[in-house]
Amino acid sequence: MRWDLGELVELLGSGEPPENAALEITGVSIDSRSVKPGDLFVPIVAERDGHDFVGAAIDAGAVAYLRSTADPVDPRVSSIAVDDTGAALMKLGAAARDRLEAHVVGVTGSVGKTSVKDLIGAVCEEHAVTHVSVASFNNELGVPLTLLAAPDDAEVVVIEMGARDVGHIELLCGIARPTVGVVTAVAAVHTEIFGSIEQVAAAKGELAEALPTEGTLVLNADDPVVADMVHRSGASEVVTYGATQRADVTFADVEVGADLRPTFTLSTPGGEARLTLGVAGAHMAQNAAAAAAVATVAGVPLEAILRGLAKPALSPHRMDVRITPSGATVIDDSYNANPTSMAAALDALSAVEAERRIAVLGVMAELGATAADDHLAIIERARAAGIQTIAVDAELYGPAAIHVHDVRSAVHAVGPLGHTDAVLVKGSRVAGLERVAEALMAVESDLS
Repeated sequence: MRWDLGELVELLGSGEPPENAALEITGVSIDSRSVKPGDLFVPIVAERDGHDFVGAAIDAGAVAYLRSTADPVDPRVSSIAVDDTGAALMKLGAAARDRLEAHVVGVTGSVGKTSVKDLIGAVCEEHAVTHVSVASFNNELGVPLTLLAAPDDAEVVVIEMGARDVGHIELLCGIARPTVGVVTAVAAVHTEIFGSIEQVAAAKGELAEALPTEGTLVLNADDPVVADMVHRSGASEVVTYGATQRADVTFADVEVGADLRPTFTLSTPGGEARLTLGVAGAHMAQNAAAAAAVATVAGVPLEAILRGLAKPALSPHRMDVRITPSGATVIDDSYNANPTSMAAALDALSAVEAERRIAVLGVMAELGATAADDHLAIIERARAAGIQTIAVDAELYGPAAIHVHDVRSAVHAVGPLGHTDAVLVKGSRVAGLERVAEALMAVESDLS
């Protein structure tokens, strides 16, 4: 979206329009490393003070910046004084939402929300001008940035919504005002913060409550807690998806190929077809059904839905199946982890045709009182499937795992890989295990 500087000054209530009020702003950034020429730079004050990077942002092409300081930080370009730069960013995001005449789709859930968001984007862009949040831009910074980056002619805007506590999704909905809401699942994730799964459900259900009367609620019919959220919404239309034949959009007869891509029968109100998904993992069939459900709401025909689902469309480090030069399979699912997604990833590893299966695991963070039991249950699941486990700086996995403390030792513990080997790399974001996946591929490349 494009803005005039004077328009932003008026919006943020920061005084008289400057002499260069007609200056065009072509984008918004909070990271000086990603600034493009024409951007407005918004310095966020957190662990580091973004004001320290104003000069670097200007050097990169920023033509104006916000500030919560009394005086300008760098006089080379115009600045807009605000009380709180983060709050100002949210206000800008809400103003961007006012410009949109589009289906604004909010996606939340304990697991699967990023994959569902990506798949919705893949199917909708086959039929309409579509804009999707980048990676996991799902908080009070990422949501307004997604809205601000949307083109004015967008017909579908897909926004992932995460929650750190009860009330957070309500806040995000106040900015994005979704017309379509998708809830994927409620599971024991971040219970250290939420306290209980009931509180997790309360938080995720805020999306259902925020939808307007003319909105559409899309629910996972296979999750009873999610399905019950129909009673928390005033939306006039409810669309369900799942394996259960009671759902409006269903998937059935899932078969997983050697490349781990699932083939299944998808049934929608617009017809039925058998397809092979463009991403790996049997559990992705359910995420694909969620995307198809949203697509039907947006008027996407079945043929376009099938084309979109056939594309590899996930954000980085999510069920990224790679083959090393020696023929080994490496599954990089390192972006995040919780007991539900970890179990699904181990099932995917079990489906690989291999003589040796190894799971390199990082901690599952923020599980609270159940953390020890949850980690041991994952080890037991792996043991029962004949999977060797290597825990990276994660003592909670107990004595049955091989314990290492860094990337180098993890790669050493895996050892030489051949065409009969398969490795899963997975852990919570704090574990940073994408470095292990990259190191495994790099070692293999060096040996080839």
